[in-house]
Amino acid sequence: MALLIRHVTTHSVLPLGSFPKLSSKARIPTRNRRFFAVRASSMASPSKKVLVPVANGTEPMEAVITIDVLRRAGADVTVASVEKQLQVDAAHAVKIVADALISDCSNTVFDLIALPGGMPGATNFKNSTVLENIVKKQAADGRPYAAVCASPAVALGSWGLLKGLKATCYPSFMEQLKSCATAVESRVQKDGIVVTSRGPGTTMEFAVALVEQLYGKEKAIEVSEALVMRSNHGDEYILRELNPMQWTYNNLPQVLLPIANGTEEMEAVMIIDILRRAKANVVVASVEDTLEILASRKVKLVADMHLDKAAKLSYDLIVLPGGLGGAQAFAKSEKLVNMLKQQKDSNRPYGAICASPALVLEPHGLLKGKKATAFPAICDKLSDKSEIENRVIVDGNLITSRGPGTSMEFALAIVEKFYGRETAIQVGKTMLFINP
Repeated sequence: MALLIRHVTTHSVLPLGSFPKLSSKARIPTRNRRFFAVRASSMASPSKKVLVPVANGTEPMEAVITIDVLRRAGADVTVASVEKQLQVDAAHAVKIVADALISDCSNTVFDLIALPGGMPGATNFKNSTVLENIVKKQAADGRPYAAVCASPAVALGSWGLLKGLKATCYPSFMEQLKSCATAVESRVQKDGIVVTSRGPGTTMEFAVALVEQLYGKEKAIEVSEALVMRSNHGDEYILRELNPMQWTYNNLPQVLLPIANGTEEMEAVMIIDILRRAKANVVVASVEDTLEILASRKVKLVADMHLDKAAKLSYDLIVLPGGLGGAQAFAKSEKLVNMLKQQKDSNRPYGAICASPALVLEPHGLLKGKKATAFPAICDKLSDKSEIENRVIVDGNLITSRGPGTSMEFALAIVEKFYGRETAIQVGKTMLFINP
């Protein structure tokens, strides 16, 4: 199944973490400030302009995480295709439709240019003369540029933009990087105006480093806290499991991931990408009237099919991404709620992350007798709060987690339940989420 992603930009809503200062009497509680966006564009400082190019073969996690995190910080992100058309075929059967063609961006001054990785995406960047000229001008003008995974070596290095600089990249490209930079094995490396990073599993750290470069350390801390990021980057993930049971499947795990308007795109794409890496068959189904939905950070996702069609199939796991609007739509979908109840009653696995455990599973009785966690700001909606501090918790056939910053751990825990710990750790190491 293929997932189509469209990107649009908006300036009327301040992303998470971009709240104006309020008087003490009017101040919004911290947990709510982190969760809800405030419409206050007239009070916001001018947005920093950021270019994120995409190409056929781009790694979708790296692209979407970078876009999402930067938009949370208030950046005006333009997603530009280096192909002849807006739509690109990214890795893991994810399709991305950009805001513009790269040729449309030649005369725009950007505060930052950030290249996601993936192959052959990085090679397609390298072969784009227009992108090369834009990035070379960015460097000549002394403005920041960045790249992750294969792109530091394949694109920036090939253009001569890493000479004399410390840089890092995906391990299999380190020899190539050594010929054009001082290669280091840091998860994120900053040298002057250039930031580089290693792979999908380091991209959230990379994106937060870019926020710090644009807006300062205080903003970076604010954004990272709202993401529920972990501090022990590179360590193995921890899975809290109660009432262990074996999750079974025939041939390949069949997984349903619904999406709706307001779904958190980072969470959805990370779960889809990681499970597909592990060879699960992931069906992305829209609960809306249309296949295309508008996600929380204004990324448009196009599902594989409508939920009505997806409901005719049987699944080894139904898993819900978060996002406030998406969770509310899930909770209102009678068909989806009935599917989840049938899944629970038949003792087959189901799960949710971020807002969805509290706003979907709890009110429909799907957490009765179960331990669960959710996004910190809404854990008060859970009737049993005894295990909420866990980043990922499995209770028999239920798995729940906290937010965007726990999504990789959540997805790897699902891989572990289907394939075993060894396979999950290997997937984590391949992505550089876990240090090799």
